[in-house]
Amino acid sequence: MSAVWKYFKVSDKDPKFAICSLCSAEISRGGTVPRHFSTTGLIHHLKTRHPVQHSDYKKTVPLPKSDSGSTPSVATVFEKVKKKFASDSPKARAITDKIMEFIALDDQPFSVVEDIGFRRLMQHIEPRYSLPSRRYFADTCLPELFCSVRKHVQELMTTDIIAISFTTDIWSSDVSPTSMLSLTAQWIDDKFQLQNILLNAREFVGSHTAAAIADTLKSILDTWHIEKSKVHLIVRDNARNMAKAMEDSELKSIPCMAHTLQLAVNEGLLSQRTISDIVSKGRKIVGHFKHSPLAYSRLQALQIQFGMPPKRLQQDVATRWNSTYYMLQSLFEQKRVLAAYIADYELPATLSAHQWMLVENSFSSISI
Repeated sequence: MSAVWKYFKVSDKDPKFAICSLCSAEISRGGTVPRHFSTTGLIHHLKTRHPVQHSDYKKTVPLPKSDSGSTPSVATVFEKVKKKFASDSPKARAITDKIMEFIALDDQPFSVVEDIGFRRLMQHIEPRYSLPSRRYFADTCLPELFCSVRKHVQELMTTDIIAISFTTDIWSSDVSPTSMLSLTAQWIDDKFQLQNILLNAREFVGSHTAAAIADTLKSILDTWHIEKSKVHLIVRDNARNMAKAMEDSELKSIPCMAHTLQLAVNEGLLSQRTISDIVSKGRKIVGHFKHSPLAYSRLQALQIQFGMPPKRLQQDVATRWNSTYYMLQSLFEQKRVLAAYIADYELPATLSAHQWMLVENSFSSISI
């Protein structure tokens, strides 16, 4: 109840009025129904007729809130919205970190931050955010993210792990002469969950000797403070230099089953001249349609004509024997279409009836 009622009481005759206890004046309460009643009239009466009592009453009223706690004006709000975040503000920093995570997790190029569509999206989501340059993401944000992830991985690796298994390989891209050596760790944590972390993928320069491989693996293990006693096993390929590197490093290792199978298939099946000729011709046929949009459109039209769904021929990878199987299988599925294509257009290579029979006998009956 308002402190002003110290000087008033509700009229017994009509509750719409209040009686001043100082001068017995009858003051309207400002409405005809209780929900409309207010003390404005009572305070005004006290101020004009009884200033001393009004001064005492004001002492009991809380002071108004400061400007910092009051509702901001519309102009203030708009001015705040237009003002850009400082580059080191928590909000701007959080957005920048999330963009860096997006680039890293989705394998995006740093140039994505300069693409007009991405910049428009960020402008729409948060107009107050100023998008840094691609160089800032590459030179500052990426090293910071790497350090953060490395610290987290280091914490995982320093837990009570009894044994860790590894996989390693030396590989290179078909379009780049650069060789890379990678090492991946796997272990079971205390919650019996499998952990799988790529510890390192570094450029491997120089000759791929057993000594060079052993030195690189030792460097990686030392970087992560992994003792040899914790190395349960390392899965590697069948190359002699890799096997000797493990032996020289006194690390237990076994050859990769997939690589062993690749060697077995190459030795037992693909080393046969008749089969290798078929594979060679198959690669030329697939390559013809892969590199010629016109040829592929003609093939697609024939597929539709034969009531078949449009489908590209499968390209194989020489080091993946199952991809060679899929290539020959896709060619065999399109045998009728290819025969119709040859009737009107040229191909760099064709399979004879005997070779088609070998494809059917050698590959179509294999179940992978």
